[in-house]
Parts: sequence; structure tokens; C-alpha cells
Amino acid sequence: MRDLTRLPKVHLHVHLESTIRWSTLRELGEVNGVPVPPHPTSPLAFNGFREFGDYNTLIRSAPRRPEDFTRIALELCADEAAQGTRYAEVTFTAAAHGERLGDQEMPLAAVLDGLALGRSRYGIECRVLLDHSRRRSVDRAWQTLRLAIRYASAGVIGLGLAGDESHAAAPFAPVFHAAREAGLRLVHHAGETAGPASIREALSVGLADRLGHGIRVLDDPSLVAEVRDRAVPLEVCPSSNVALGLAGSLATHPFPRLLAAGLKVTLNTDIPNITGVTLTEEYRRVKDTFGYDDTVLAALNHAAIDASFAPAATKAHLHRETDAWRGAPSSMP
Repeated sequence: MRDLTRLPKVHLHVHLESTIRWSTLRELGEVNGVPVPPHPTSPLAFNGFREFGDYNTLIRSAPRRPEDFTRIALELCADEAAQGTRYAEVTFTAAAHGERLGDQEMPLAAVLDGLALGRSRYGIECRVLLDHSRRRSVDRAWQTLRLAIRYASAGVIGLGLAGDESHAAAPFAPVFHAAREAGLRLVHHAGETAGPASIREALSVGLADRLGHGIRVLDDPSLVAEVRDRAVPLEVCPSSNVALGLAGSLATHPFPRLLAAGLKVTLNTDIPNITGVTLTEEYRRVKDTFGYDDTVLAALNHAAIDASFAPAATKAHLHRETDAWRGAPSSMP
């Protein structure tokens, strides 16, 4: 097996707030007077998405000052670079933080400062996708769009819906059309906690370029064919799905069936500080669980490169480096 840390990985589905180091979270909680969860002593598991949402709210409440947001963005860069990630598209709930803190622009501006510093210090390129909870107002979604447009030249590339998929995407349709007209990309969580209808809505109403998770596409063979024919990439996050109770175990996760169906599957972490699984470890887990060889792992990274919104030159460079990794001698006989 080749060294997975050296695979020049592309990470497409990771929430910034769910990458905060536990030591940093504890410090931010103490400085800002915010109660935060203790460091888990074993992998966390949740009884449904709502329980996870409540837990995650405690984590999201910790950063309050500009230096807090800059720090967590910089530490994300350090941690991703250390495991060989070369390019990442990081999801951040900017408008919610701005509303919480009474300053709409500060959290995003501070995060972008941290990512810029991380690029110069660690050589990793990170761009930002702004997410919006389906449970929240259309007005906040418009605020998210305004932020995305205002900071597009600084690294914001798109936006999308997240959260409980029982809440319809239809009310946000005008926001999506305006985003598309502004040249932004659209990536929605769909087919994670709900079935094929949520995926169809993300594609039709949401104008989705990619699907966050999308694992429930397998519930409908006709939808599998449509997503395959339209070459819509899936951002699959196996360890997260297990932690949130959406798959009984990694061994029973539909990952192999998604690949076998000819879908464009990418591998991601989603909530690494909660699962305790880095992107390198996610690759190692699917290799060990499903018996994949390095050729399959390289193909997964090629798929992520193709599915990314990186510049063409960046994609070409990462494809060449992935091929070079695949051609390198294995560390095992």
C-alpha cells in the first residue's frame, strides 16, 4: 500500500465548525464564556440527525471574535495539509454566525483571512461554500447570497442548503436562480436524511452542481440512471453517515454500491472532529473495509479533482500528482 498521506487529496465536503480542534474549542469556550462539549473519550454516535444538530450547536457557539474565526480557519489548513490534502472546498455557515454576533461580515472575512494565511504558510488552497439551514428563513438565505457575491473575489465559490431535509427547498428557488445568475456554484445536502425526493428537488429546484451525501439515490433505480447520465458528483462521507445513524456500520455502508452503479463518487469527512476521522483515515477505512487497492483510491481522488470547482490549471496539476502517486513504489511487498 502506498502512503496515503502522500496522495494529493481533494476534500469537497467538510464543515469548518466541525474541524475545530478540541483543545481550541476548550480554549475558546473558556475565553468567551461559552459552555462547550467535553472532548469525547470514544467515537460519538447520535440517535438521529436532530440530536447531532443540538450537539453541533454547542460547538458552533464557541467562536465569537475575529481572531477565533481566523484561528480555526488557519488550523484547518494546518491539519489538512499535514494529511496531504492539497485543495479543499470548506463549508461555512457565515450568515448564521453573523446574525448571532451582530456583525454580518466579520465571521466570513475573518475565516477568509485565516485561509489566505494558511495557503501562504502551508501551501494548501481552500475555497468556501456558504451553507444555509433549510429550517431557517428565506431572508437569511438572501443574506448568505449577498455575502457570497460580496466575497466571491476573496475565495467564496458558491452556496447551498444543509440541515433537515424534511424542510422543502422550494421556498429558496429565487435565491438559487439569483446565485446562478451571479456565477456562483450550488451544492446542496440531499439524500442524506431523506430519500430520492430530496435529491430530485436539489437538482430541479436547487439547480445543484453536486450533491452533499446523496446516498439515498440508490432507493430509486430511475434516479440512479438520471444522476449517472447527468454526471452529478456525490460527496459521500461514510464515517459521518455511521456516526449519525444513517448507516448501521461502515461494512454495511452503500459506498461500494454507489461505485458499482457508475456514479461519480467522491470521498469526504463532513464532521471530522466529531467522528475523529481525517480524510487520510477515511481513505484507509474504505480500503480496509471494502478491499480497495491503490488504483481505486487514486480513482476516487481523480473523481474529487474533476468534481471540484478548482481552476483548470489546479485540476491538471493534481491529476498529474495523483498519477505520480499511483506510479510510486508501494511501501508493502
